Amino acid sequence: MARKIALLNIIYGAFVGFMSNDSIGKSWIDENGSAPQSWVRAFWEFSRPHTIIGTTLSVLALYAIAQSTRLFVNPILLPLAFAWLACICGNIYIVGLNQLEDVEIDKINKPYLPIASGAFSRKTGESIVIATGIIAVVTAVLQGPFLLATVGVSLAIGTAYSLPPIRLKRFPFWAALCIFTVRGAIVNLGLFLHFNWVLGLGRAKSVFTGWSLNSLSLAIPAEVWVLTVFVIVFTFAIAIFKDIPDMEGDKQYNITTLTIELGKRAVFNLSRWVLTVCYLGATLAGAVVLSNVNLVFLAVAHLVSLGLMWFWSVKVDLDEQKEIAGFYQFIWKLFFLEYLIFPAACLLG
Repeated sequence: MARKIALLNIIYGAFVGFMSNDSIGKSWIDENGSAPQSWVRAFWEFSRPHTIIGTTLSVLALYAIAQSTRLFVNPILLPLAFAWLACICGNIYIVGLNQLEDVEIDKINKPYLPIASGAFSRKTGESIVIATGIIAVVTAVLQGPFLLATVGVSLAIGTAYSLPPIRLKRFPFWAALCIFTVRGAIVNLGLFLHFNWVLGLGRAKSVFTGWSLNSLSLAIPAEVWVLTVFVIVFTFAIAIFKDIPDMEGDKQYNITTLTIELGKRAVFNLSRWVLTVCYLGATLAGAVVLSNVNLVFLAVAHLVSLGLMWFWSVKVDLDEQKEIAGFYQFIWKLFFLEYLIFPAACLLG
C-alpha cells in the first residue's frame, strides 16, 4: 500500500506540474523575437518539449501498470531509467530528423525552431540526431529484446516518415498511420512487455550477457489493451489536428494534408468527435472488460476531461492562429493526462 501511495503522489505531482505549464509546445523565444539565450534552451526546443513530456509519461505509466499487475513485489528502478533514456533519445532522433528535412517549411509554420531560426546550424542538428539515434539503439540493446524492438521499429518508422525518398508525411493516411502506430501500439505494448519481462527477471540482461528467456511472456492484460486502443484513436485526432496551424507552410511546399483537402472546420470537428469516441469508449470499456481498476475514478476522470475539451473547443476561433495553437496544446495536455489517469485507476483498483 505504501508503494501505491508513493506512486500516486508522483502521479499527482506530474499532474500539477504539466497542468500549470502554459508553455507546452510554445517557443522559448520572447515576444520581441530575441535570439536564443543558451545552447541548452535551444536543445530543449529542438527536442520538442510536448513530445518529451508525452514520452516520459508513457514510460512511467507503463511501468506503473506493469508493477500493479505484480502487486509491487519487485520494484526495480535502474531498468526504468534506461528505458526512459532509450525512448527519450529515440524521440529526439525522430523529431530532430523531421526538423532537418523541414527547414523551409518550418520557417513559415514554426520559425522559432532552432534550425529554422538559425540558432542551430544544420551540422549541429545532424550531430544531435546521429548521437541520439546511436544512444537509443545501444541502450535498448543493453536492456533486452522488447525494448530493442520498441526502439528499433519506432526509429525505422520515424525515419520513413521524414526522410526522402519515402517521406510518408507527404500523404495524410500514411502520416497519421506512422504517428498513431508509434505513439499508440508500439510504445504501449512494447514498453509493457519490456517492463513485465524485466520485473519477472528482477533485472534486465543485455545481448552481450545473453538475454534470459525466463519469465518471457507475451500476455498483455485488458488494461493495457484498453489504454493502447485509447491512445491510438487519440493520437489519430492529434495527427489530423496538428496540420491545422501548419496549413500555410504545407500548402506552399506541396505537403498534402486533410486540412488542405477538407478545410479547417471539417478537420476541427472531426478531431473533436474522434476525441469524444475515445473518452466514451474508454468509459464503456472500463465498465465492461476492466475488473482490476477503479471504475468510478476512471469514468469520472474521462467524463470530466471530455467536458473540458468541449467547453474549450466551442470558444475556438478558427480564423485566429493563436487560438488554434492554444487548443492544440490543450489536446496534448489531455493526452498527457491519460497517462496519469490510467495508472492511477490501476493503482486504486
